[in-house]
Amino acid sequence: MIPLSVLDLSFIREGGTVREALLESRDQAVHAEALGYHRYWVAEHHAMPGIASAATSVVIGHLAAATNRMRIGAGGIMLPNHAPLVIAEQFGTLEALFPGRIDLGLGRAPGSDQRTVRALRRNGDNAERFPEDVLELIAYFAATGGANGVVATPGAGADIPIWLLGSSLFSAQLAAALGLPFAFASHFAPQMMEQAIHLYRKTFRPSEHLAAPYVMLAMNVIAADTAEEADFLATSRRMFVAALRQGRPGRVLPPVPPEDLPWSRELSHQLDTVQASSLIGTQDQVAEGMKDFIARHAPDELMFSAPIYDPAARLHSLSLAWAAGQSLG
Repeated sequence: MIPLSVLDLSFIREGGTVREALLESRDQAVHAEALGYHRYWVAEHHAMPGIASAATSVVIGHLAAATNRMRIGAGGIMLPNHAPLVIAEQFGTLEALFPGRIDLGLGRAPGSDQRTVRALRRNGDNAERFPEDVLELIAYFAATGGANGVVATPGAGADIPIWLLGSSLFSAQLAAALGLPFAFASHFAPQMMEQAIHLYRKTFRPSEHLAAPYVMLAMNVIAADTAEEADFLATSRRMFVAALRQGRPGRVLPPVPPEDLPWSRELSHQLDTVQASSLIGTQDQVAEGMKDFIARHAPDELMFSAPIYDPAARLHSLSLAWAAGQSLG
């Protein structure tokens, strides 16, 4: 079986607190490690009332300190929001504290709206410099430091795998050109997944970082003991995504009976598109969906997001998803 990993957005539940969300992430990471998941990533989002992982490097340290073997990382750091030197220092520090366990995934989007970008003191055109910033960051991890003569301390000489993340063709092409592993955000933007994978594999150039292309695909997996319960639990994510697409981001709401969801025809179509890379059902149904997905897209690794309101149901879903994966051999 290919490696299975976890993407955690540190969801803040309606009626909950940021502290509770971060402690739930810790408990989920410990649970995932005990099951055997390969890596556990958190992502940078800003000014999102339902996501607690804005200070991504800090959250990674929190999770790495609670676990022992599993790789912990960013999926990802939105590099246009940061000076590359600062990220080199942050992840150099994490690697020094948790050697051999830290991943650094890089995204080109700001992870926020333009008003928040301005509040971050970054320019709106920073994304245009993304390839140059990636190369600058990689150079800071060299033992001799960057081409500008600056030696990141911590950071210089750190052995930290760098991934490029994307939901379009841009990062797929850049990852191939630089010889880096590529993670596609198919859990929320599956529309260009097949094109991006094909482009990445076709144009990949071996590098000192990676000898052959390596693709990780993300999926939403909501598993429960019955199909009806899984469909019920999935309404929390549907409401979260609907609010986000209507420009009203909020916290994760408790699930409701699926027939009580009030959708317009247009919004239903949008949600159906987003659901294209989601597995919702029993362990057997998830296993069958996983088998079909792997056969169609041949990922080297799968990453599961479990956007479920109840923490206990979230842990159970991860257990069922793990068992489903192992059943495939």
